[in-house]
Amino acid sequence: SLDSLKSRLKEYGLVTPISTDSGGHFLSHLLSANHKQRVKRNVPHATEPAGEKLFFNVTAFGKEFHLRLWPNRRLVAPGAMVEWHDEILVPGNGTENDTHTDRILRRELLKTDCNFIGDITDIPGASVAINNCDGLAGMIRADSDEYFIEPLERGTQQYEENGRVHVVYRRSALLQTPSDISVDYEPPEPELNVPRAVDNIGKQLNNTSRRRRHAGDDDYNIEVLLGVDDSVVRFHGKEHVQNYLLTLMNIVNEIYHDESLGVHINVVLVRMIMLGYAKSISLIERGNPSRSLENVCRWAFVQQKEDPDHSEHHDHAIFLTRQGFGPTGMQGYAPVTGMCHPVRSCTLNHEDGFSSAFVVAHETGHVLGMEHDGQGNRCGDETAMGSVMAPLVQAAFHRYHWSMCSGQELKRYIHSYDCLLDDPFKHDWPQLPELPGINYSMDEQCRFDFGVGYKICTSFRTFDPCKQLWCSHPDNPYFCKTKKGPPLDGTECAPGKWCYKGHCMWKNANQVKQDGAWGLWTKYGSCSRSCGTGVRFRTRQCNNPAPSNGGQDCPGVNYEFQLCNTDDCPKHFEDFRAQQCQLRNSHFEYQNTKHHWLPYEHPDSSKRCHLYCQSKETSDVAYMKQLVHDGTRCSYKDPYSICVRGECVKVGCDKEIGSNKEEDKCGVCGGDNSHCRTVKGTFTRTPKKAGYLKMFLIPPGARHVIIQEHEASPHILAVKNQATGHYILNGKGEEVRSRSFIDLGVEWDYVIEEDAETLHTEGPLHDAVIVLIVPKDNETRSSLMYKYIIHEDSVPVNNNNVIQEDTYEWALKSWSQCSRPCAGGFQYTKYGCRKKGDNKMVHRSYCDISKKPKPIRRMCNLQDCTQPQWITEEWEHCTKTCGSLGYQIRTVRCVQFLHEGTNRSIHSKYCSGEKPETRRPCNRVPCPASWRIGAWSECSVTCGEGVAQRQVTCRIGDQCAGDKPETQRPCRPGPCNAPIREEFNNTKPLLCSMNKDEPCKGDKSIFCQMEVLTRYCSIPGYSKLCCESCSKRSSTLSSLLTEAAEVEEE
Repeated sequence: SLDSLKSRLKEYGLVTPISTDSGGHFLSHLLSANHKQRVKRNVPHATEPAGEKLFFNVTAFGKEFHLRLWPNRRLVAPGAMVEWHDEILVPGNGTENDTHTDRILRRELLKTDCNFIGDITDIPGASVAINNCDGLAGMIRADSDEYFIEPLERGTQQYEENGRVHVVYRRSALLQTPSDISVDYEPPEPELNVPRAVDNIGKQLNNTSRRRRHAGDDDYNIEVLLGVDDSVVRFHGKEHVQNYLLTLMNIVNEIYHDESLGVHINVVLVRMIMLGYAKSISLIERGNPSRSLENVCRWAFVQQKEDPDHSEHHDHAIFLTRQGFGPTGMQGYAPVTGMCHPVRSCTLNHEDGFSSAFVVAHETGHVLGMEHDGQGNRCGDETAMGSVMAPLVQAAFHRYHWSMCSGQELKRYIHSYDCLLDDPFKHDWPQLPELPGINYSMDEQCRFDFGVGYKICTSFRTFDPCKQLWCSHPDNPYFCKTKKGPPLDGTECAPGKWCYKGHCMWKNANQVKQDGAWGLWTKYGSCSRSCGTGVRFRTRQCNNPAPSNGGQDCPGVNYEFQLCNTDDCPKHFEDFRAQQCQLRNSHFEYQNTKHHWLPYEHPDSSKRCHLYCQSKETSDVAYMKQLVHDGTRCSYKDPYSICVRGECVKVGCDKEIGSNKEEDKCGVCGGDNSHCRTVKGTFTRTPKKAGYLKMFLIPPGARHVIIQEHEASPHILAVKNQATGHYILNGKGEEVRSRSFIDLGVEWDYVIEEDAETLHTEGPLHDAVIVLIVPKDNETRSSLMYKYIIHEDSVPVNNNNVIQEDTYEWALKSWSQCSRPCAGGFQYTKYGCRKKGDNKMVHRSYCDISKKPKPIRRMCNLQDCTQPQWITEEWEHCTKTCGSLGYQIRTVRCVQFLHEGTNRSIHSKYCSGEKPETRRPCNRVPCPASWRIGAWSECSVTCGEGVAQRQVTCRIGDQCAGDKPETQRPCRPGPCNAPIREEFNNTKPLLCSMNKDEPCKGDKSIFCQMEVLTRYCSIPGYSKLCCESCSKRSSTLSSLLTEAAEVEEE
């Protein structure tokens, strides 16, 4: 509701997203996955992720974003399940006490078809993580801002047809619980070793450059068990919590795909468990984060599958709760470097909306071995730029990134986490029943819908029990309830029958589903053009038969097209795009004025099949709000590929769809440049009078034309079409400036740099053009160089400027890397392009790709593979120089030695014997006494002379050596009569109130009494919050300081 929005957001916008085609044109208001658009999908390029794309337009705070999305196939492992657990009481037998045990109420397949990732058109580096099971929900990351989007009301998919309102808000708009403290301590813990208290995730992420990575073969995969307690389920609702959690984990996965991390990590869900109320409150101990974390990690250990090859075996457990397990503002808790450990690979996270994804990413970063930026490393300066591992992470930062130190720390440990080398998408997952109700009776479904004790209603009998599921409790059997939905398909409704699509039917494997099949094609329609290549269409319907009983939709598209009327137009060359722009001259007004519209090719290739035109008068570019006609050339640089229904279709020079056949440099289809001639010359003249001065002529058919001045001159270059007499560049009265322009289907680039002019076009020229100059004086000569390529049959008669062109060929360059390091592999030849004249290798673009030889294969590395063995590296420096918490680590790898002294790391299961230890205690000796010096306070006055104070204490009683450092010093902020700068006038009352001494009225938080937090008394904000506890200086304080010294001393 709007009231709840105002309570948790400082700023938000209400928007109605739309579904569009790839070009951003409106299709419908339908957003959710259960609504299927009957549209032709893109065939992705080789560099694009495979699978069907979705396109949505979302407007956020005045900015319109065109989202391009593709399925995230690697977020949920195949066959991953969500389980609903509850705790039941098992009575004792008289000699034993009653016990509680977990039971699984329900298991179902995790949804996989709603999770999408992608980018934003025209915004480099943008990224999107969206779930569309119920509207659009997730994260949109633009060039400078980061937004969350979610439906205003959940569960209203059926009303999307007329538009569905969504909420869009910046992450900085989240209202955080105020807190002055950030906890970061390491209490001893015998079972879990040293869990790490994390942070008050309450600060902003700032701007930083960021690009998405694409997954590769060397990815690490964190297989995750996601535990969710009852407080989260109740807050989001049983019907919606699964979609919400998938959206949250999709965002976490996107954070770990940030290129700044430097390591390829996928976060993959292999199992999700929803806990009941009793178990939830037993795990979380309010105000005790250490004990809560221990309980959660033990619970996750109990849930672990014993077989490491089991498809649901997890590497890491993430637990979400809305219960308060620590001080106000504490959002997470995790052991450091616990990844792959059977008990320590877990995190405890406070769930509070989509921003919790950054809490989960931060805590998992600790488990992977990452420290806080600026604490024990040199990346403190990156915290202000929004690093994920900042010690005080504020939610108001717009942008996030991983610091250089996080990447280095991760790379230090990642090789020792061999559990991350498994690929969860290569498991042998169990075969799942086609109908979900096969495993659940109606009584079990009643218990899930309404709670323990509920069963199928027996007080009245319905004609068909599969129409609606009615349930009642034995305590009140005549009070029946329903959620107005039928039982699950496959639920047994009578002996030998089951429910299917709301009906009780005889069980028949053949009627479970009916896949759809296409009907007959219609005849082709009329051609879109009478000449110059058009298209015509035919369609078909998925009705032979139509899909039913959950069967698959028909594969493929529901229309086809073919080229028609491919012959060139008999008259003078016609620019089809220019004609379409010209038709707008009489009726399309731009900025309340009519214009003469010229053709314009959009620089974004995805928009070239949309009609953009350029004003002849103002050079403004306007979108005509329609697609170009079918058959229009996609680009002036490609004379054959055409637009079809807003998409560019590749056409070869042989006029075949999908053909890669191209013209050579002089226009021969599939040619080898053997008939091409290069014409090059220089023409110099000195003007004798005013007016246009003809220099030379470029013939029709010329390609790759370049005309440029040898040296700067005041004269101006002009070009005229010989056939029409029309000036195409710098005619009378035209403004002389650098620009690109199109004339008769040929795109020209005209550049002026320091009075030197250059004119270039790829051609081909349809008419001859005359090159002239417009003299500015009668003394300076003009020297123009020209060069073009033309077919030998079109070379002008008596032209002595033809030069010999270089020729190139494919040559063997090297062999590829062997496919296997030992026991026999294969390698292939790699070819490069070589210049025939001097046998030097050049860029491959000089050679004809169609003539590249096929690779040759040969065997390699025939030697036997050696037995893998454990390799240990040197122990790293101890984390502490004294105290009781020091430890040191080392990297241990399973290594297979190869030929020529090389080796490779492999999975630890291939090494025999126990794995050597990777961690051991060190420097466990008492720390020496030393003075503890706090920070200087602010001056006691805002002007004049005052005093600044700081706390100085001895860590161990009075055993500190040397004189005690001073605790006071004079300060002088400035004269009291100095004028205050105008821009700070508004903050003067705030500054005064901050400097004003306030009497201590007692501690303001119960956490002030925690002994481990007394070390923060030197921080003014904490000292003000816990003034009573911090003012006590006794022997108790000395012992507390001694303990703090053991924790923090390096």
